[in-house]
Amino acid sequence: MQTQNRTAGFTLIEILVVVVIIATIVSITMLSFGVLDNDRDLRTEGQRLAALMKVAQEDAVMQGREFAVEFMTSSYRFVEYDALTGQWNDIPGDDTLRLRTLSEDLEFELYLEEKRVLLKDRPMSFGEQEAGLVRSASEVYSPHLLVYSSGDATPFELHIWRRFDDARFIVRGDALGGIEFGEEEDD
Repeated sequence: MQTQNRTAGFTLIEILVVVVIIATIVSITMLSFGVLDNDRDLRTEGQRLAALMKVAQEDAVMQGREFAVEFMTSSYRFVEYDALTGQWNDIPGDDTLRLRTLSEDLEFELYLEEKRVLLKDRPMSFGEQEAGLVRSASEVYSPHLLVYSSGDATPFELHIWRRFDDARFIVRGDALGGIEFGEEEDD
């Protein structure tokens, strides 16, 4: 009678299967952390904008000033109305309401009265003439969202979206200056 001499242990195939399973779990975990960080970027940008709009609103009410926001495809800036000249200008010496730029993979979509606004890539200068187009006196610089000294504001819906996966964070403002935000559109 022959006795079989078998040593306890794992075969090479069993070890490879375990390595593949562990690698798959680790890669899924790493991808999910990457997506969560990107969603955090959307949320952070939306919350920053909402907070800055509240600051502008409070300053407008407390100081009797008129502010506005101009959006570009991947940046935005606050401007102030000068009642003496009747024009919009940068806000001098205010680091809080300065020009802000989104991270490279994020963009804005702005909706006013449920219509999408075509945004430019760069800020318009206050006396700038469009390339090759002569503007009349009635076509002056016009920001997108107004923040009045009464606390009222332009109603809007702003989508901050990421190009590669179309993830969105939505910021909405009403005529009374209220601001809300979230990931999904409410129907």
